Amino acid sequence: MRKEDCFYLGTIVKKYSFKGEVLVKLDTDEPEVYENLESVFIALGNNLVPFFIQESSLHKSTLLRIKFEDVDTEADADALLKCELYLPLDFLPELTGNQFYFHEITGFTIEDTNYGVIGIIKGVNDTTAQSLFEVEKDGKEILIPMNDEFIVKVDRDNQTILVKTPEGLIDLYL
Repeated sequence: MRKEDCFYLGTIVKKYSFKGEVLVKLDTDEPEVYENLESVFIALGNNLVPFFIQESSLHKSTLLRIKFEDVDTEADADALLKCELYLPLDFLPELTGNQFYFHEITGFTIEDTNYGVIGIIKGVNDTTAQSLFEVEKDGKEILIPMNDEFIVKVDRDNQTILVKTPEGLIDLYL
C-alpha cells in the first residue's frame, strides 16, 4: 500500500498500559466512525505496515485506545510511539453537497462569480489558521481562503468549484 492511496488517520501519542496498548490522537471530526476498525497501516520508515487490531475503544473524545495483535509489552508499544496511522482512501465516507476532502479537489477548476475562471487547484494549504485553496493561473499562485461563505457550489461531475470572493482579492495576485 502506498501513502498516496491512503489518508492520514492519526498519530500514536502515548502508551496506555503495560500490556502494549497505545493511545492514538485521531485527525477527524467523527472519531466514533473509526472505533471498530479491524486493521490500520502504520508508517514505519518509508513503508506502510499493516497492523491488526485486537481491541479498540474511544478514550476522552478524540483519542482511540488500541490494542494491536502481537504488541504485548511496553517495549513493543514504545517502538510505535509518534508513528502515523493510515487507512485506504475508500474507507472515507462519501461527502455530498459543498463538503469535500482536500485530496479530492486537487485538479479542480476554480471559478469566481464575478471574476470568472481563476485557475486550477494545485493543493490546499492547511498550515495556516484558515485553510487556503492553492490555485495556479499563468504560472502565478493565488491563495483563496476556504471559507464556507465564499464557496457557492462544488460540482464533482465537472470538477469545478464556484466561489464568491471579496472584491479585489483575485486582483491582489495578478
